[in-house]
Amino acid sequence: MYFDAGGGHRSAANALSAVIEQQKRPWNIRLINLQEILDPLDIFRKYTGIRMQDVYNLLLKKGWTLGSPQMTVLMHGLIRLYHPSQVRLLKKFWEGGKPDLLVSLIPNFNRALRESLPDRRMVTILTDLADYPPHFWMERQDQFFICGTEKAVEQAQAMGHPPERVFRTSGMILRPKFYDPTEVDRGVERAKLGLKPDLPTGLVLFGGEGSATMLEIARSVNADAQFIFICGKNAKLAERLRKLTTSYPKCVEGFTSEIPYYMRLSDFFIGKPGPGSISEALAMGLPVMVEQNAWTLPQERFNADWVRDKQVGVVLHSFRDVNHGLKTLLDPLNFSGFRNNATALQNRAVFEIPEILNGLLDAV
Repeated sequence: MYFDAGGGHRSAANALSAVIEQQKRPWNIRLINLQEILDPLDIFRKYTGIRMQDVYNLLLKKGWTLGSPQMTVLMHGLIRLYHPSQVRLLKKFWEGGKPDLLVSLIPNFNRALRESLPDRRMVTILTDLADYPPHFWMERQDQFFICGTEKAVEQAQAMGHPPERVFRTSGMILRPKFYDPTEVDRGVERAKLGLKPDLPTGLVLFGGEGSATMLEIARSVNADAQFIFICGKNAKLAERLRKLTTSYPKCVEGFTSEIPYYMRLSDFFIGKPGPGSISEALAMGLPVMVEQNAWTLPQERFNADWVRDKQVGVVLHSFRDVNHGLKTLLDPLNFSGFRNNATALQNRAVFEIPEILNGLLDAV
């Protein structure tokens, strides 16, 4: 089960499904978008014509995230109000065929999923580094959890879930493409993009919807570096960045599935503290620079703390301090330490999870 509120849930579901297929597991995998099942209850769609997940994505695109903790409380109130109807729609959906194992890659709706299918095993795979309680990823109910950090494991056990029902992986789910042993001539490939072969190169990425913050960063940077800006589906942002005159070389890309390619050409990463982007960058050995303040989504605030704790990059209060951050990040001694720490993480979660699922299926 996944949805499209943010790109990480669908991406994780597709990546996991791809690895299961590569491993030739004898399973029938069904990828189900929960939003489509619950569309009849979507009050945002009813009154505005826009799905709830698309409202969320618009907020990210515009940067309208101040007050997001309060919005989360309001959202949870609406979910509780419509909970009986959600369970009813899900039970009707399962009449078409019940799975042996229900795998949730979504927050907020796990109570409804559990109650809709009480006679089957259920596991929730967190696509965040930690839970944002209450009622976000974890509920007090009969199920299993797969967690990518020790913090998430501690949260599950503190809620009363026994250790044998809480599994720890080495990180977040990443697409198999991030593990391809591809070698590139960075100098040649950078030159193809209009970049200098030997200048430190930063990848600036704020999710699939882009962010106006990228334009602010592009205008503010005053460092001996060059940048690749990935704007996602935000064509207007990409056009503005292309027209922007800068003192440094830059490459501006729109929506692309070739993030691993651009990361191989980069030395460091700048973006929001999303679990997917951070994990992708670190898997490619890139130190990260992220922001943590009142505009940061509440479920992503721990991620910035985690970056500090693991010493894999720099956390700024505001990207207005991007030049100070770059000075700290690119200091040779700091950069070497950040890069070594990133390389040492060795995230193999997407290959570890199928074996965990196999154990759960064997016990059915």
